[in-house]
Amino acid sequence: MAFKINQDCIACGTCVDSCPVGAIVEKGESFSITANCTECSACLDACPVNAIVE
Repeated sequence: MAFKINQDCIACGTCVDSCPVGAIVEKGESFSITANCTECSACLDACPVNAIVE
């Protein structure tokens, strides 16, 4: 799993909606990328604050 969500996350949920395999889940007040991630980059393109990094 190469992608991570950093502290810049504003918990808007856009990444969750963009993930074709449902690999992003709510974790407290932010989100986390699970091992189901296929590294398709859909979330990278969708995040409005660039909080998803490789």
